[in-house]
Amino acid sequence: MPATEGTVDAADAAAAAASKPKRVRTGCLTCRERHLKCDEGLPNCQNCRKSSRVCKRGVRLNFIDTTVKNPPIIPPTADWKVNFQDESREIASEYQGGLQRYAHLDRIITPPRETPSEYAVRPMVHEPLMTEDSNSLPPIQSTGPYSDHGMGVKQEQLHSRHDSRHHSHTGSDGSFLTAPPTSYSNPEQALTLPPTPPSERAQYLTSAEEVLFMQVFVEEVGLWMDSMDPHKHFSRLLPFHSLHEPMLLNAFLACGARHLTLVNPMYHEDKALYYYDTATTQLLRSLQNPDRDTVVCATTAVILNVYEIMSERAMQRMNHIAGARALIKECGWNAKSTGIGAACFWLNVGMELLSCLHFNWQVAWDPDQWGLDMDFHQESETGKEELWVHRILYIVGKIANFRASIPRFQEASPHDEQIRLQSRFQEWQRLKNLCDSWNERIPRTMHPLGYLHPSQTSSKSAFPEVWLIKRATITGRLFYHTSMCLLAQIHPLLSKDSEELSNMFLQHAHMVCGITAHVKDRGVASVAIRSLAIAGDGLVDRREQEEVLEIFTKIQKETGWRIAALTKELKSKWRWADDAQQQMMAPQNSLAQFFPTTSQAPATNLPPAPPQPPRAVPSGILNPILSKADFSLPNHPYQSHYQPPNQQHHHSSHINFM
Repeated sequence: MPATEGTVDAADAAAAAASKPKRVRTGCLTCRERHLKCDEGLPNCQNCRKSSRVCKRGVRLNFIDTTVKNPPIIPPTADWKVNFQDESREIASEYQGGLQRYAHLDRIITPPRETPSEYAVRPMVHEPLMTEDSNSLPPIQSTGPYSDHGMGVKQEQLHSRHDSRHHSHTGSDGSFLTAPPTSYSNPEQALTLPPTPPSERAQYLTSAEEVLFMQVFVEEVGLWMDSMDPHKHFSRLLPFHSLHEPMLLNAFLACGARHLTLVNPMYHEDKALYYYDTATTQLLRSLQNPDRDTVVCATTAVILNVYEIMSERAMQRMNHIAGARALIKECGWNAKSTGIGAACFWLNVGMELLSCLHFNWQVAWDPDQWGLDMDFHQESETGKEELWVHRILYIVGKIANFRASIPRFQEASPHDEQIRLQSRFQEWQRLKNLCDSWNERIPRTMHPLGYLHPSQTSSKSAFPEVWLIKRATITGRLFYHTSMCLLAQIHPLLSKDSEELSNMFLQHAHMVCGITAHVKDRGVASVAIRSLAIAGDGLVDRREQEEVLEIFTKIQKETGWRIAALTKELKSKWRWADDAQQQMMAPQNSLAQFFPTTSQAPATNLPPAPPQPPRAVPSGILNPILSKADFSLPNHPYQSHYQPPNQQHHHSSHINFM
């Protein structure tokens, strides 16, 4: 194009732009409505004066495109804290049509916290796996209602059903994150049953399979989970709440199905893994939502932790052992908590203590940081048995730390070594005095109601028959006698073979064996196994050793706990001639999941497994599984899924029942 023509066109465009009316920015709203150019005169423009109209002023906003976004997630620090205050609704209410738009979106995305939960009922399995009369709990070791064909469903088929059922819960992939939060009770309050409209709650389980698994959980697994909880949250209260909490329901069903695989060879682990995978997937998705219900997540993780404790081969992944502890700390639960917080806290620290006693570790959560009231001059009346169980648990935790911290080498200076021995003796004496004081101050109901020497009974037992009434009493007495056995073995100055310590050990070891030999309550099995192993370790009489193995066999038949390797371990310590291997096997009792076996776990839909601990973890160290179970630490659990919860939703959950 010639340069002259370009110059002429540019000049024409500039002239046209200069002659075009300039857009008014501060004109009145009246002229805007009439589509007239306003001269911007004040207080009334010329057009309004000529037509005798009201000259309306202001800024008019049109809500053409409305989007709602969550505020950015800023991790809290010790130096500063940021809170986001949303005033969108208040501002929109000043404009015509603005509030209605926000109300519409609010009902879909973020309903008020007081709105009752509207989770859909968990879809049921439609396969006709069970007969009409098979919804009752089968007898132990009996032929189950499932046929080999019914329980032998391939894992990929289970996962395909899992995917379809999961989408029926949550819709699209992102809908779970914007689902209405539950109305989960204040964890510091006792659980109640407020009236709730029937249309908003699932009335009951309607699948024969789920009824069976839940029944097994309540009558077998929840039995020992509630051994230190007077309100029996896991076996009596939470199952009702799980009817409208899919995470909880799947976790309960996983534990029930897992127990059946332990006690009856007719049941396969496919069902248990399916429910475990489903609950884990739902939990991990929920942990990505800052507005999640922290109490529901923590409770679900605790239950899944129990599933892992019950498992061997399948639980090489260890998804929830540390995660449950971290979520408990996030909720602020400790020994001062009540309600569901107390139930989860004591179950979690109790399971950790049993593992530390087995592996000779120090507990990761120092008992002095639990916040437990150790004033023995109070609460000695009847009805406070669980408080005294918590206190003896504290004492056993201190003894476990003392035992795990036994020096491996002497001090270079004899003077320094003597000072250290005296210091440890003083600590040993303090722990011994705590045990004695506990036994003297406990309510009368925590002492035996009956005691028969072996010669007085017809059971041909080598141990006395100790009659205790309440489950909390049995648990407390087992912990007490176990603590005395441990103290007799770890005196800093005297040899455990000395007459004084030997008599002390045998006295309390016989009490442990006498309680476990005659107890009929399967709810104390988890404590009884560890107590019996510690007591049996120091027995020298062959008849007593044989009866200890018989007690272990009875426990295994009734509860399904895998303790065969533990009995071989005892035989090796007793130096039995018929123990050909004479080598320590990897522990496979109720805490076998800490050491993976050589067999591979079935493929699952779970995320990649966290790093596994080495096969030979040294004793005497801080519990390596839980030493980093805190979200404030860099290598915390649920690394790729966890998002810090919003402050306004933290501790605001409510557990309610229909």
